[in-house]
Amino acid sequence: MAAAPVWSVDPRTGKQREQVAVEATAEEVDAAVRAAQDARAALADRAVRAAFLRTAADRLEAARDQLVEVADAESALGPVRLTGELARTCYQLRAFAGIIDEGAFLDVIINHPDDNATPPVPDLRRYKVPLGVVAVYSASNFPFAFSVAGGDTASALGAGCPVVVKAHPDHPALSELVARVLRSAAAEHGIPGGVLGLVHGFEAGIELIRHPLVAAAGFTGSVRGGRALFDAAAARPVPIPFHGELGSLNPVLVTEAAAAERAEAIGAGLAGSMTLGVGQFCVKPGLVLVPAGAAGDRLVKSLTDAVSDTDAGVLLDHRMRDNFLAGVAERGELADVESPVTPGAGGEHTVSAGVLTVPAERLTGEGSHDVLLEECFGPVTVVARYTGDGEAAAVLSRLPGNLTATVHLSTEEAAGEGRGAELLAELTPLAGRVLVNGWPTGVAVAPAQHHGGPYPATTSTSTSVGGTAIERWLRPVAYQNAPEALLPPELRDDNPLGLPRRFDGRLER
Repeated sequence: MAAAPVWSVDPRTGKQREQVAVEATAEEVDAAVRAAQDARAALADRAVRAAFLRTAADRLEAARDQLVEVADAESALGPVRLTGELARTCYQLRAFAGIIDEGAFLDVIINHPDDNATPPVPDLRRYKVPLGVVAVYSASNFPFAFSVAGGDTASALGAGCPVVVKAHPDHPALSELVARVLRSAAAEHGIPGGVLGLVHGFEAGIELIRHPLVAAAGFTGSVRGGRALFDAAAARPVPIPFHGELGSLNPVLVTEAAAAERAEAIGAGLAGSMTLGVGQFCVKPGLVLVPAGAAGDRLVKSLTDAVSDTDAGVLLDHRMRDNFLAGVAERGELADVESPVTPGAGGEHTVSAGVLTVPAERLTGEGSHDVLLEECFGPVTVVARYTGDGEAAAVLSRLPGNLTATVHLSTEEAAGEGRGAELLAELTPLAGRVLVNGWPTGVAVAPAQHHGGPYPATTSTSTSVGGTAIERWLRPVAYQNAPEALLPPELRDDNPLGLPRRFDGRLER
């Protein structure tokens, strides 16, 4: 049977643009993984890895105009958004290069023998080593930052792990182009092109997660697709770590005092956040708890006015558009659900943003309204009107894990008066990032960032954004009583690489 062609599709029209590649066979997936495995030694030198990532960033920037043009044709996200996303991607590559240079990610710890300890301590030296080949599954909604050259790839290469990327079908032409740029950067530093493999096709993604030489995987996508891959990773004869980002409702709680203080500003801010990128951000606020009463009415009116002025937009593909239309229709038919602005079709290929409201009481117990507690990908949010702190808490207690949780407090509450600290503590078990008086859309690339959360937000406790993302692709190993001459240079007493380390209990920098 001939391999199926891979087409670049214009989401603005639904029409095929060009054939980009063909779906990879099992033999081609095997070849890509084995080529990546063979490239491991070329990544062993930290200085080479850092230089490679910086060159990759430089070359992506040099190809910016072409990359953005191709990305826009396949995603309809617009040149401004995509130019910013490419800049973020290049910044991220350089940030990991800096982390490699610093060396703290190796977590070097040296303990010399201590016969007086109970029990006695032998000579122990511990650091972290790369896992091996990493499979990366690209996301649809970030064709640069969570795709071929995105955070999973950058952090894996930074850890010393070659990568095989399963391209997302929404941007295959861009994936091929970015892969070529990264391979050219690798060649400049004597690294084989196999260090960055690229395969297309659903079956190729299954073959990739099952390949015995794949040591770990990173995924960003739907709960259904991510859970299938997660289960496949666990069912292997040798299970592997699967770091998946699957879905998130990103709840927001607005206190009565905050609504009374600045209802209109909160409503306008919410509208901007939930419609950003046509509602296709993984951290879009999808459920907002707003107090019943006059202040809450003002907030909802402000939200309604702002969303009503939002233009219809194009989703990333027509399958997502169909799912959005079906999802908002199902939610809108529920008892006591109202639509101050009705979400739905904006045209043959577009969707219109909308707002659904519901009494919070409907969400405090199991029933048909539970669908409102599930993510609906696209420009819609659910406003649940609560009549007391207990009712709001009852809704929050029923939520699954999320990437983010947000609380809007009044000035006095934020200063420590009232229940501000209590509400933060209430939200902390729900999410990996807790925000105060802000909006979750926008994930800064910073050392302290955490982009993850309890299941189903993610399948592990790690982050996919920020410097500590590199930890996903490493494992610790300790040497006991190994002669100095046999130790890797990272663990020798004289510290020839100048690494930060903990040496006999003292932190050395």
